[in-house]
Amino acid sequence: MNSVSVIIPTWNRSETIEKAILSALKQTVPPLEVIVCDDGSTDDTENLVRSIKDTRLRWLSGAHGGRPAIPRNRGISVSRGEWLAFLDSDDEWMEKKLHKQLSLAKSKRLKAVSSNAYRFTPEKGMQGHLLKWKKEKITFDDFLRVNKVICSSALIHRSCFDQAIGFPETPKLKAIEDYALWLRVATITDFAFNREPLVVYRDNPVSSVRCDENDVMWQRRQVFEDFLKWGKDHHVDDILLSKVQKNYHHSLNGSHISVLGTIISFFKNQIWRKISLP
Repeated sequence: MNSVSVIIPTWNRSETIEKAILSALKQTVPPLEVIVCDDGSTDDTENLVRSIKDTRLRWLSGAHGGRPAIPRNRGISVSRGEWLAFLDSDDEWMEKKLHKQLSLAKSKRLKAVSSNAYRFTPEKGMQGHLLKWKKEKITFDDFLRVNKVICSSALIHRSCFDQAIGFPETPKLKAIEDYALWLRVATITDFAFNREPLVVYRDNPVSSVRCDENDVMWQRRQVFEDFLKWGKDHHVDDILLSKVQKNYHHSLNGSHISVLGTIISFFKNQIWRKISLP
């Protein structure tokens, strides 16, 4: 049986977290546990979560760290499931999300899965699909071009964390720590990709900032720097390290026009980037 631990980091999200939690608890393949990892909320989040009477729901308190990697990693450390699924506290899942992703992982013999999502904005409601990715997999080489994994869609086998460790908690990777982790995981397994949207991704301009191409190039440098250090410490294949090193140098001088074009195209589809805690 494929047991799943759902990790929900949160900070002052009392207005949206109930829908997120219920969307996880009501999956057609029930999760083993749903762990709400608090980052020092000062609103009514804790009382709201504790009012949901389900033995699978766990509240994990924590001081405010200001970076989503910190509560996510605390959740990972106490989780018991064979698979780990990540859900931001303002997003929601379709009810067959876990069923479809576990089935796809089995059929593809892969240890990581992601999916497309419906983009939702408070002003306009559903805005269509977030991604235009058409391939059945996302490979290491694909990640070198741009991150195509929506964090709330990610389902990863626990064994991958023995090497990948977890979300990097360094401050410079805030809001892109998920990209850094996916790149590590991609050295172990490709990501199977459900082209069907299995997540409602909430884009809220109030808690977001626009990303221009200069920001994106800076973010790529931070992710590649993190990977190169981690890769050397964990004896990652030299071929993969050389690929990242090459892309890192391109990001320094901004000369990789085809990569930059891909990134700009992606952010035209995903105009806003959530940078506050999920």
